[in-house]
Amino acid sequence: FMDSNDSYLGYHFIKPAGRRPSIVQEAFHMQFITHPDKNIGICEEVEAVCKGGGRWIQLRMKNEPEEKLLETARMAAAVCRRYGAVLIIDDNVNVARQVNADGVHLGKNDMQPAEARKILGKDKIIGYTANTIEDILSVKEVDYIGLGPFKPTSTKENPSPVLGIQGYTDIINRLKYPENKIPIVAIGGIKTTDIPALLKCGIDGIAMSSGIINSKDISKQTNKILKIIYNETFENRR
Repeated sequence: FMDSNDSYLGYHFIKPAGRRPSIVQEAFHMQFITHPDKNIGICEEVEAVCKGGGRWIQLRMKNEPEEKLLETARMAAAVCRRYGAVLIIDDNVNVARQVNADGVHLGKNDMQPAEARKILGKDKIIGYTANTIEDILSVKEVDYIGLGPFKPTSTKENPSPVLGIQGYTDIINRLKYPENKIPIVAIGGIKTTDIPALLKCGIDGIAMSSGIINSKDISKQTNKILKIIYNETFENRR
């Protein structure tokens, strides 16, 4: 079952704080972030990742008009519904609400998470981008943190300082107290060879964009990443 392109059975190991646990528990460990590519459309990316077993999609379309984002989000939502995948809209709470997405991912310059919670309601997922432990501890009403960048990345303008393995380890060690515990997703320039070391330092999930899009076969690459994450997580728990 795990080797099937339409199955993600077996890839169930964490349950982030918050919303829609039946879906989130199965999907959170591998998050795909869309990125424009001259060889493939955004919704084609989404479909290919879902075919490979990916069940968490973040629709990210920086600097595009809201009308285009809304149109693409509606199509992406239809794809995600077909596969039972989570759809998160980057930055735009209004679009997330209009397409009834599963949630929104916010950055420091976006709407405050507490305000987004009022608009979207208690059952939606809210993620937040952070670079330091101070960033993490300063926000309320979030279900997970996208922590990074791990390495320099071309998908973000003006990225924050890179963290590396030591940066993740230091932050996660400081978050061990129960009142501070929140699921952490590593993001930023991650390659498949980086995944084992990242999982060992205690992060809960991996977010990838170019590491999937730039592969020859997006579906096969997605499935390969899922297997690496599953195998590493299983070994760490033995």
